[in-house]
Amino acid sequence: MKTLFRAGLLACALLAALPSAAQTFRERLQDMRDASRQPAARAPTLPAGARAVRDVSYGNDPRQRYDVYLPAEAQRAPVILFVHGGGWANGNKDNPGVVENKAAYWLPKGYVLVSINYRMRPDTAPLDQARDVARALADVQKRAPSWSADPANVMLMGHSAGAHLAALVGASPTLWREAGATRPRGVVSLDSGALDVPQTMQKPPLPGIYDRAFGKDRNDWIAASPYHQLTRDAVPMLFVCSSRRKDACPQGRAMVEKAKMLGVAMEVLPEDLSHGEVNRELGLPSDYTKAVDAFVRGRLQ
Repeated sequence: MKTLFRAGLLACALLAALPSAAQTFRERLQDMRDASRQPAARAPTLPAGARAVRDVSYGNDPRQRYDVYLPAEAQRAPVILFVHGGGWANGNKDNPGVVENKAAYWLPKGYVLVSINYRMRPDTAPLDQARDVARALADVQKRAPSWSADPANVMLMGHSAGAHLAALVGASPTLWREAGATRPRGVVSLDSGALDVPQTMQKPPLPGIYDRAFGKDRNDWIAASPYHQLTRDAVPMLFVCSSRRKDACPQGRAMVEKAKMLGVAMEVLPEDLSHGEVNRELGLPSDYTKAVDAFVRGRLQ
């Protein structure tokens, strides 16, 4: 009897501890999310001779800022404009994995790399976040000559939520035109699972993140869906997708099929990498980096 009583007390103690442990995990997760929205403690390491111009403003909100990474010698340099991920609610333009490997690869080749912030959920819906990307594009094109860069030679690139936003701007010329930008040369979408937003919202892979981002209104889903906003005036796109996920590659292929009917060049690049690795490993020596570079060079030169 004493043994059973002690076992019962132990079970009660363990059950009582569970909410506290779960709360601690949630608190740690929230701390990580909060930290991701802040500037990195250490500035990204750059190739020899390269320099950075930080926190250039393209709007009145504190999030409407971007960093510019300039090669040692720029002469009508092409520009890669990068949009970070983070579930439309987190992330920052200099988070680990955003800049260093890409800068190490493209800056020595004479490219300018721009990494942008944008307003985020819960205050700003994805369609308005895409408008921020378009505003940043217009501002980069305006300032490009002062960096010895070519304003007509800008490529959009983004990861995760940022890949969705870049693809939406590339699919909907209305967005960049309303921002006063000129046509970007193309889009590299790094593992977006939200190219067809209405389809995604039927069974979102991470319901909490997607519900908070896109809400419940189907009209809002369509307005923020690259697949539904795709027109014959869209720019060429490369959809890099993790073959370990169920959603990204099929959505990329659906974009390619629709683009074919519209006469727009698009392609899918499946990679046996995780969602995070698709971003972090771009720029490291690999066939993956070479394939993305071939697309970029084909559109920017």
